[in-house]
Order: sequence, then structure tokens, then C-alpha cells
Amino acid sequence: MKKEYWFVIITYISMQLSSIVGVPLFMLIGSSTGMTADELQVKSAAYWIVFSFFVALSLILFLMRKDMKEKMDRSTPASIPTSILWAVAGVFLALFAQSIAGYIEQMLGVEPESENTQQLISLIYQVPIVIFVTSVIGPILEEIIFRKIIFGSLHKRFNFFISALLSSVIFGLAHGELEHLLLYSAMGFTFAFLYAKTGRILVSMSAHIAMNTLVIIFQVVNRDDIEKMLDTAQAFIGGLL
Repeated sequence: MKKEYWFVIITYISMQLSSIVGVPLFMLIGSSTGMTADELQVKSAAYWIVFSFFVALSLILFLMRKDMKEKMDRSTPASIPTSILWAVAGVFLALFAQSIAGYIEQMLGVEPESENTQQLISLIYQVPIVIFVTSVIGPILEEIIFRKIIFGSLHKRFNFFISALLSSVIFGLAHGELEHLLLYSAMGFTFAFLYAKTGRILVSMSAHIAMNTLVIIFQVVNRDDIEKMLDTAQAFIGGLL
């Protein structure tokens, strides 16, 4: 693996752990605002997410400035029109994979609610700009780390299935919800397929951004309706299976 890749991974991990120091620091800075302790903690957590993600994205894009122009190790990447079609289709593939994984998890007795998602929704209500982090910056970082670097490096040594499976499981573990490992891994596998199919990281990145944006907006605007839609989709899939 390239030296720059290790710097990128270290930057990403540091960003994930930075709230340990960053949130108390922001709470100290905002202690004179007159907010209650609970409100101050929530706002500090939200603003630190925004700050740390922006900083990490800037550093990682700088470190990856040459690699981002490189296509995947294949002779001819997909054409731009084909790539656009796969990016659009990828959104539906990811949602379909998510529905199948969600149905299987429910069959295994796993609660459908994601604690990570609900925490982010709560932060969005407090600080709306967090939606840009969860919908755009987060997917960009994850595609660079888990598809461009991890999947791409594995794919140079192993076949697609093994590379996609390993990178997707790592992607799932990184979300810190073992009960939803199948759900995250299914999405990761879909994005790895899009990257391998087109040879363009922008395809999986676009599909990931679009999917996250749709899910977050539906959850924020009309949470009850989206839950009914997911239940209906999972019931349909259950009937097919």
C-alpha cells in the first residue's frame, strides 16, 4: 500500500477519535453562551463533527490529489454516459441491497433502528449543516477510504468477490454497530461493485451521496412515511424469498 494511503487512513481514524478532545474544547469555548449543559453538549458535538469532517476532507483530498485522477486498474474505464447511468442505477441497487439486508436482520431479531442514524438525525435538528456532512462529506471520505484505498488495494491481489467482501465487512465494522454489520456490508458491497464495474470512484461516490441524501431527507422530513415504505419493501422482498 502506498505511503500516502497510510497517511489518509491515519487522518480518517484521527477524525473519528477527535471528538474525545474536540467536543470538550467546544463546550469550554461555548460555556459563556448561557446554554444548558445538555444543549451545549449536543451543539458542541454537532459543530465538532462539521469542523473535523471539513478538516479531514481537506487533508485527505490534498494527500490524494494525484490518485483521485487515476482510474481503477483496468484498461478502459466506462464512458461518461455509462458511468452516469451506473451512478443513477447504483442508488436503487444500494437501496435494494439495504432492504434485503434489513429484512434478513429483522428475521434474525435485530431491531431495524440504527442508533448512529438516529443520533445524526438529532444533531441535524439542532444544527442543520450536519446534513451536509452526513449526506456529502461522509460518503466522499468513505468511498476514498473503503473503496479507492482498501478495496482497490485488495483487488490488486484478489478477485472481485473476496476484495469486495473483505472491504465491505471492514466498512461495516467501522460504523460501530455490529448488529447492523450485514446492512452496512451489503451497501459497501454494492458500492464496490459500482467502482469495479466502471473503474471510476466518482460513480460509487455519487451513488453513495445520493442514497445518503435521500435517506436523511426522508428521515428528517417524514420519518413515519419512510418507515412504512421500508416495511412495505421488506415485506415484498420477504414474499419473494
